[in-house]
Amino acid sequence: MLPPDPAPCGLLLTGGGARAAYQVGVLEALADLRRASDAGPSNPFAIITGTSAGAINAAALACGSDDFDGAVRRMVAVWEAFRADQVYRADYLSVAQSGARWLTLLSLGWVLAKFRRMRPRSLLDNSPLRDLLADMVPLHRLPGLIEAGHVQALAVTASSYSSGQHVTFFQGHGQLQPWTRSQRIAARDTISHEHLLASAAIPFVFPAMPLNLQGRTEFFGDGSMRQSAPIAPAIHLGAERIVVVGAGRMHEPPSGAPDPAEGTPARQTDAYPSLAQIAGHALSNIFLDALSVDVERVQRINQTIRLIPEAARQHSTLRPVELLVIAPSQRLDAAAARHIESMPSAVLTMLAALGVRRSNSADFKGAALASYLLFEQAYTRELMGLGYGDTWSRRDEVLSFFGWKLQHEPLGNPERQDAWAATQM
Repeated sequence: MLPPDPAPCGLLLTGGGARAAYQVGVLEALADLRRASDAGPSNPFAIITGTSAGAINAAALACGSDDFDGAVRRMVAVWEAFRADQVYRADYLSVAQSGARWLTLLSLGWVLAKFRRMRPRSLLDNSPLRDLLADMVPLHRLPGLIEAGHVQALAVTASSYSSGQHVTFFQGHGQLQPWTRSQRIAARDTISHEHLLASAAIPFVFPAMPLNLQGRTEFFGDGSMRQSAPIAPAIHLGAERIVVVGAGRMHEPPSGAPDPAEGTPARQTDAYPSLAQIAGHALSNIFLDALSVDVERVQRINQTIRLIPEAARQHSTLRPVELLVIAPSQRLDAAAARHIESMPSAVLTMLAALGVRRSNSADFKGAALASYLLFEQAYTRELMGLGYGDTWSRRDEVLSFFGWKLQHEPLGNPERQDAWAATQM
């Protein structure tokens, strides 16, 4: 059994549907830097936490924690060859049976829908994701890896439609204890694929999942909903240093202001927003906003703790938490706009009914909504390249955070670096 890490490092992978491809590029860059350095244990993350699609990536990494490089390679192989039909049924019949029912509700009204006993559960049927999880996330390995000390804990979050609670389900060594905070609790459990499906159930898009919580069945949806403190689970589980990987830029410029990443002002329009634009805005609020607020909160707490004399700090439970935040340097909805037409035609037809459409030769209205559903390799590879390049461009900061010293100059992945360079033009 490996000795416990005296200063455990945590990893937080946030939500965002197809945007989680960015995380895989980040992990690939970390693996390349680790191999070129004097890093010790093969897995640099003792505590791994995730939400939504980030929960799936987190679980895949934890289940390969005895071979970090191998686990990352397997994740890369999945994400760089992604097809939408691996996540949801994308044929016309399946989309008609799920998404068309929602559109009927919108166009004909609830009374007619009730008369016809239409009770749609989601826009899309994500049953294919179960098969992908069976191959990608071998959860049967997790107990042995925890016992051997390769990883101390895995935690995934989900939001209960039944009780309104935000729940962190965790599996780890026996000394870890659950916690309770306002509207958020933790529960020790054996993580299953059902937990991952629940955590990744984007509201309205994918169906809620039933899970057992304290002896009763509750229905859960995406863990990014009502997630006021996404970094907190890693801290509660003992992490003193945390790598946080976001699914969107930490600070978007205000409307109409110049965008330093793109060199152009944000687009403005007087047209009434489509359902797709409203939905994309709502999902951005769910997936992106809480993280930037929580990062600022942790940084303020760190500053306050550092004002306390060291002698007094040693007699308290207070401790600063070092963060390394890696987030996209470019707008991911802009990347999605370049690849929307690679989506299955049935899904494009449904999204067009919601207002996702080309407004000119270079822009798609409603691209933000599509950015969460675009599980197609052209898009996921671009995001992986962006994640890789964003991490590689900060390699000195990364090496300092982990305390790694290069043994030789790392070559990096030319394909990812070229993809990143293309996004900077």
